[in-house]
Amino acid sequence: MSVYVVMEPPGQAGGKAFQDAVLIRDGFAFLAFIVPVFWLLWHRLWLEAAVALLVMVLISLAGFYGLHPAAVSLLSLLVSIYVGLEGQAMRIAALRRKDWAEWGTLVAGSRDEVELRYAAEAATHLADEPIQPLAMTITPGPSPRPAPSGSGAALLLNYPGRP
Repeated sequence: MSVYVVMEPPGQAGGKAFQDAVLIRDGFAFLAFIVPVFWLLWHRLWLEAAVALLVMVLISLAGFYGLHPAAVSLLSLLVSIYVGLEGQAMRIAALRRKDWAEWGTLVAGSRDEVELRYAAEAATHLADEPIQPLAMTITPGPSPRPAPSGSGAALLLNYPGRP
C-alpha cells in the first residue's frame, strides 16, 4: 500500500480542480535515485536540480584534487539517496510555493485505486456544495393531456368521465 498526496491547483473549485489535481506518491523515487539531476529537471524543480548538480560537481572536483575515490563514491551515493528519499517531498513543496492546496492523503495499492477514491471523495464534496437555483418563470398554458374519450375505456373500471 502506498500513500498519495493530492494537490489541487490554486483558484479552482469543483470539477475543474478535480480534473487538474496532481497525485504524488509519497515514498522512495527509484528513478530519482538513479539519475537525480535529470529527475529533478523532469519535474521542473529547477533550483533543486541546480543545487544537486552543484553538489555533484563539487564532489567530483574534490575527487580530482585528492579526495579518496571511495569517499567521492560515498558522497555521490549520499546525494542520490537524498534525492531518492526526498524528491517527492520536494515536488510537494514546490507546488505549495505555487499556492497549490493540499487536498489530503489517500492510501491505496495502485495509482488507479487512488484516482477512483479521489473521484469518489470529490464527488461527495461536490454534492455537498449548495446548488444555485435556476431562474425560471412558469406561464400557464393548455392542459398537457386531452380530455378522455369514451372509446378508449373498454374494460377499465372507474374510468373518469364514464358513469
